[in-house]
Amino acid sequence: MPYEAIPAFVGALHKREAVAALALEFTILTAARTGEVIGAKWSEVDLDKAVWTVPAGRMKAGKEHRVPLSPRAVEILKVTRDLRKEWLFPAIKGGQMSGMAMTMLLRRMKVDVTVHGFRSGFRDWSAECTGYAHEVAEMALAHTIENKVERAYRRGDLFDKRRRLMDDWATYCATIPTAGANVTPIRKAEAG
Repeated sequence: MPYEAIPAFVGALHKREAVAALALEFTILTAARTGEVIGAKWSEVDLDKAVWTVPAGRMKAGKEHRVPLSPRAVEILKVTRDLRKEWLFPAIKGGQMSGMAMTMLLRRMKVDVTVHGFRSGFRDWSAECTGYAHEVAEMALAHTIENKVERAYRRGDLFDKRRRLMDDWATYCATIPTAGANVTPIRKAEAG
């Protein structure tokens, strides 16, 4: 989904009560992968510090990843915490949410995009609309540094800068589109 359409889409998510809608908004706000979100457990989250630590075993690169949580992401988790389950976003009948739950939500909303595509929208927004360094956005996406020399020298995770980036992203996602702005998500009927 083009980043310009994301605020209107997030607004549409707010009108839905399903856990999948909360999970999808959380996924968008954290720029995380589907598997990272549906596998997330409360033991990984520190709400007081607003940090979600994804264990290495659930990360594509096999390296632990700390995710700064925006105030809205924390608000979502406070809602799901009331479900009293092990998972951040549990299935209706208990256990882990299906990997297809968010995809099926998109289909029901008649939006022809993928869950993973929101990461691309985040990356485009970061590059085109902010002054954050390339490395900050790449670390927010938990991308591996391809250059072996640079990877050997990079010891930090730019966490404080990533926190500011993710807070700005959440603020952007919550913006109300201006009248007449072309921010309607592409629907299947219009895509053909």
